[in-house]
Amino acid sequence: MKDRLLKRALPIVAVFCLCDCSVQKDQKETERYILESERQWAESVATGDTSAIERILADDFIGVDPQGHLYPKQKMIDETPNAPKYFVSNRLNDVKVRFYGNTAVAQGSETWEKRSGERGRFVWTDTWLQRNGRWQIVAAQDLIAPEKAD
Repeated sequence: MKDRLLKRALPIVAVFCLCDCSVQKDQKETERYILESERQWAESVATGDTSAIERILADDFIGVDPQGHLYPKQKMIDETPNAPKYFVSNRLNDVKVRFYGNTAVAQGSETWEKRSGERGRFVWTDTWLQRNGRWQIVAAQDLIAPEKAD
C-alpha cells in the first residue's frame, strides 16, 4: 500500500517541481530583459535614442521627475533627442528586481555627467507590468541623490 501511494505521489511532486523550475527560468529571462531595458533607457539620455523608451514605456505610463512633476511617455519621447545637448553620459549602476506575479519592481541608480562637468546620481523605482505578453514600465519615480551612496 505504501509503495502504491509513493508511486502515485512521485509524478505529482515531479510536476510541481518542473512547474516551479519553469517559473524561475521565466523570471530569470524577464529579469535579464528588464536589466537590459533599464540600461538602454539610462544610456538614451546621452545618445538621444528613443527606441528603448518607445518599446518599454507603456502608453499609459506616468513618471515623477526629481522636482515632483508628472510626465507621460510622449514627453519622454519628445525630450530624449535633446538630452545629449546636456548629458555626456548616464551609466546604470546597481539594479534590483523583485517579482509579484505579473508585476515587477526595479530599483536602481544611475551616475551621470553633464557637458558642464557637473556629475550626479539618480536613484529610481520603476514598476513593470506584464500585459498582453509584454513587460512594460507603467510608473517611474526619480530622485537626485548624493554622488556616492552612504
